[in-house]
Amino acid sequence: MAEETTYLIRGAAILGGDAEDLLIRDGVIAARGTGLSQADMADSATVIDADGLIALPGMVDVHTHLREPGREDAETVETGTRAAALGGFTAVHAMANSMPVADTAGVVEQVYSLGRDAGWVDVRPVGAVTVGLAGEQLAELGAMADSRARVRMFSDDGICVHDPVLMRRALEYVKAFDGVVAQHAQEPRLTAGAQMNEGEVSAVLGLTGWPAVAEESIIARDVLLAQHVGSRLHVCHVSTAGSVEIIRWAKARGINVTAEVTPHHLLLTDELVRSYDPVYKVNPPLRTNDDVQALRAALADGTIDVVGTDHAPHPSEHKECEWAQAAMGMTGLETALSVVQHAMIETGLMTWADFARATSTAPAGIGRLPDQGRPLEKGEPANIVLVDPAARWTVDPSAMATMGRNSPFRGMELPGKVVATFFKGHPTVLDGKLNTPYRYPSEAPVAGAPGAN
Repeated sequence: MAEETTYLIRGAAILGGDAEDLLIRDGVIAARGTGLSQADMADSATVIDADGLIALPGMVDVHTHLREPGREDAETVETGTRAAALGGFTAVHAMANSMPVADTAGVVEQVYSLGRDAGWVDVRPVGAVTVGLAGEQLAELGAMADSRARVRMFSDDGICVHDPVLMRRALEYVKAFDGVVAQHAQEPRLTAGAQMNEGEVSAVLGLTGWPAVAEESIIARDVLLAQHVGSRLHVCHVSTAGSVEIIRWAKARGINVTAEVTPHHLLLTDELVRSYDPVYKVNPPLRTNDDVQALRAALADGTIDVVGTDHAPHPSEHKECEWAQAAMGMTGLETALSVVQHAMIETGLMTWADFARATSTAPAGIGRLPDQGRPLEKGEPANIVLVDPAARWTVDPSAMATMGRNSPFRGMELPGKVVATFFKGHPTVLDGKLNTPYRYPSEAPVAGAPGAN
């Protein structure tokens, strides 16, 4: 029996606006309007009642750690992309700090193939900037760009490219294929041994502080380098008010810089570290309430372009230990939509149309994904998420699809719930539960390869 390819989404509020119908056929939006019915179709369709739901373009994450290859005790491409689909994502960018590091065409093609085999979302590998993330010589940037994975984003995330000469060379190199360098802004000598944000709380707790200037000084250097060479720079997980001002200054001068903020930096503060619970240990660290408010304002006005989850799952033994020994990182794929709704939409700082810009359209543009972040219009790819904005749910990490249980939102009641996710016109999530993955058509053999003739 052939797989059903036609779906009628009836009565969804498009970007939170008027309720309309969306007809999906063979992976694209075949029609949009009011009162579409079976009579409007040449074939039968599965009808999805979307009354009270909001239709948005599928979310795109520019910053995900899928851990595979080599760290499958923390996450796999399969489990991570299941979590992404449940969170409303149709594309994720997989960071390079796997084992082995994604610093060659072979490794990025492996990650790309694992993503296609899984079929839950579009997996776009991020290539390392330097060999082994060691910060000593450039990785195979051109080879990764020319590979089947078509890498366009490069990052040593988790480790700052601290050598200014190497950073300049990377920015110059990626211009040849319209790539972008995504920088983890952290001056290593200013953060040696750091455990949390440097401030009043760190002084009281006696933990080594992580000063805001360690982030801000690298961003200031890198925007000037990007201006000097005329290249694209993306700043990962911005966390301080000072960083916002530097990025705002750079954009006002026409420097080609984009920036992301994580959901947890939009909501949580360093006051939580008083609990000594390692679930709140993250890089960059949770900052002050003043920083949180500055980040929210910057996301609302477009100074910060996108939300990136920095989804960082860890085995339980790496988080359920004393603070100093605990790994840094938090899960985020399955809570991102709800946290942003809580921090930005329910506070009146953003609309659902703004949400779509920051979580889909803009990140797809940064990653150069032409089929993602598209308008919900006739003829466009059917990458769609349906959200129930009135739903409330309590975060239970043990019930999540990700292998990581290190959610800082555990026990919190959050708004909004993903009801359905369509990837390439196929429902990967229905009724809030995983459905079935998308199956890619068989690829034609490459000319000249064994078995091609």
